[in-house]
Amino acid sequence: MAGHGRGEEGGAMRVRVRLTRGRYARAGTALGTLLVGVVPLALVLAPGAALAGAPGAGTPVCQVRDDRLREISGMVATDDGYVVVNDGADDESRRRIFFLDRRCAVARTVTYPSQPRDTEDLAVGPDGTIWVADVGDNDRTRETIALWRLAPGADQPVLHRMTYPDRPHDAEALLLDADGRPLIVTKGGSGTVFLYAPTTALRPAATTPLASVGQVVLPASTTSNPFSFLGRGVVTGAASAPDGRRVVLRSYADAFEYDVPGGDLVAALTSGVPRVTPLPDEPQGESITYSRDGRSLLTVSESAGQPQGTHPAILRYPATTGTAATPRSTGSTTAGPLAPTAARPAAVDVGVEGDRTWPLVAGAGTLLALVGLAGVLWWRHTARQ
Repeated sequence: MAGHGRGEEGGAMRVRVRLTRGRYARAGTALGTLLVGVVPLALVLAPGAALAGAPGAGTPVCQVRDDRLREISGMVATDDGYVVVNDGADDESRRRIFFLDRRCAVARTVTYPSQPRDTEDLAVGPDGTIWVADVGDNDRTRETIALWRLAPGADQPVLHRMTYPDRPHDAEALLLDADGRPLIVTKGGSGTVFLYAPTTALRPAATTPLASVGQVVLPASTTSNPFSFLGRGVVTGAASAPDGRRVVLRSYADAFEYDVPGGDLVAALTSGVPRVTPLPDEPQGESITYSRDGRSLLTVSESAGQPQGTHPAILRYPATTGTAATPRSTGSTTAGPLAPTAARPAAVDVGVEGDRTWPLVAGAGTLLALVGLAGVLWWRHTARQ
């Protein structure tokens, strides 16, 4: 009987061992499943993480060494050099229109007759008129936005106010159509941006209503940039080619070029298929323009928030031409025509300028939370031994 009892006790012990091992196995499986699921999530949320090798960077043209130009948000090329403006700055010395020579040195500046709110982009007309887009609105609280028109040889720009028909929008891009009509491109946030145009001719000392004239869905992208996936779904600048036959929108990650047949800019943007040029890892790319010969795209980034002594550099990228551009290997993005991506959800304005580290923090927090949950499951399994 004693031997039989020890056999039962040994059998029960073996059963408990098997059950304990089973609990460990199930807990290990649960932990592994959670980690397999969370690691890709953390990599997506981390800026630039898990992206293939960076595409070819732009070729430096010159450095802007004037300390007043650390937040360049708009640029156009001229026969003599470049014209640039800062993002809305508190410092009066930075609230100017800056004319640069071909070496990026400041040749002259033009002051505003009153204080602009948030200047974000530039456009140049066929006659050399400079248009400054005072259209930024990070908080989406402005009752009006504005364009400043600087005629050739003028000492000061003239203010023209406009108002949206629906609600305030944050915008950072300006285009001129074949007739010289301004076109405002909202910043967006989810890959869909909206186009607004004045309903009548702009007049000084008057507020002109805007009308919604279409929307643009940006192609999907994986190009590395400081804002990760958020940086690929916003429009931070725009430009027209000197001959008016092409137009480009840019995000923090890519340039999207559209052909403009017949001069119909709105139709080109709303129904055209863009060619993509990656602009990888620019610190905060908000400006784009065409070179005067139309053969290159020129970009410049803000240098605010960069290491001490960093100067903005104008970069050159080959512009694409035709409807079947030769693809350039980019590691994770291919330059060339893309199919329309109209399935993208409607735009939600998302601000990504202030804190570049929050996606990484969010990813790390999610990882820690799920690892903690896995630990709880492990403890519950093992506590029943």
